[in-house]
Formats: sequence, C-alpha cells, structure tokens
Amino acid sequence: MINPKTPIIMIDTETTNDIDYPLVYDVGYQIFTLADGVLCEKSFVNSDVFEDDDLMECAYFKDKIPAYIREVAEGSRKIAPFAYIKKVIASDCKKFGVEFACAHNAAFDNRALNTTQRYETTSKHRYFLPFGIKWLDTLKMARQTLKDNDSFGEFCYENDYLTKRGCRRYTAEIIYRWLLNDTSFEESHTGLEDVKIERLIFEMLYNLNPNAKMLLWE
Repeated sequence: MINPKTPIIMIDTETTNDIDYPLVYDVGYQIFTLADGVLCEKSFVNSDVFEDDDLMECAYFKDKIPAYIREVAEGSRKIAPFAYIKKVIASDCKKFGVEFACAHNAAFDNRALNTTQRYETTSKHRYFLPFGIKWLDTLKMARQTLKDNDSFGEFCYENDYLTKRGCRRYTAEIIYRWLLNDTSFEESHTGLEDVKIERLIFEMLYNLNPNAKMLLWE
C-alpha cells in the first residue's frame, strides 16, 4: 500500500530502434501524490535521437515526426539533449522527494531509459533515474485488479479485446476506453499525453485494490 502523500513520478517514453534496444526520443512525466494530485509535469524531445534521421526512420510512430517538428518550432514542446533531460528529472525528483517511478509496462520504460543512457554515454553511466527510486507497474496492478472484474470482463468480451487464447487484454488504451466507456478513444502515443491517462489508470486501480502488488520487482 502506498502512502497517499508519497510522491510518484509517472513516466512514458516513445522510442525508436528495436524492442530489445529501444532508444528514447520523447519522454513525458508528471510528479504527483494520491492526496494532492499533480505537483509538476514536463515534456521533452531528446535531440540526440530525434535529430538523427537514420535512427528516427525506425520509430514505430514516425508518422508523428512532422507534428513534433511543428510543436518544437511553436514552443509547445521543448527539445534538449538527453543529459539535460536526465538532469532536470533528477532535480525534480529531489525537489519533490520522489520515492517511486511508475509506468504502464514499466519494464519497457525502465529498459528504454537505461538503454538510452548507456548509448549516450558509451556505458559510462548506466542508469537513468536517481538511485533508490523503485519502479511501480500499472500493468501488473491491472492484471491483478481487473482479472475478476465483471464490468471490465464484459467490456473486453463484447469488443473482442482478447488475446489469441481468449484472455482479457490490459493495455492502457483498452483500460482507459473502459473507464470512459468509449471504444473510439485512441492513445496519443506521445510521452506527456499518455502519462496523463496512465496516472488516472493508476489512481483508479489503487482505489479498487490498494493492496495489489505494484512493485515491478517483487
């Protein structure tokens, strides 16, 4: 169980390269507590990766590149080197006393951030987040909390949100569609925009089952 006053950083990354060696070009985050809501939110485009045309050719959502370019030019998105992004996040974590990082499928975001850190520094620095911050995983929470939830089950079966084996799927997009009761909702697949829905998912899951296992490694 999380103390409602405990600060958490919710992070989402967008990546290029392959799933085994993902490199981050977009990272968004909110720092929040369950009691007080959002304390801080920021969004960065990693210039080191984003400005490498060869790397971005492999981006899964490369169709969004023109929008990023436009938003950077307009000033609605900030572009910066990865070392600067790491410094800002570390500073914000220290300022707000962050104890946990959270993501939907946290293992991927953790790997992406660390892989990018190692790529950028030729493994001189291997870990992105400040030492001592523990990862929480809303995917893990969802699998425990919603596996026997009748409403979510009916929603999945009625809309064919099922695996090949006929089991419920627990993507952030599907869970948020259930929360909205709107099957037309589509994730933005941009860092900060996806963070906003994943924080709401975390809060919903926590309210349904505050004792659910949520640590990524436990």
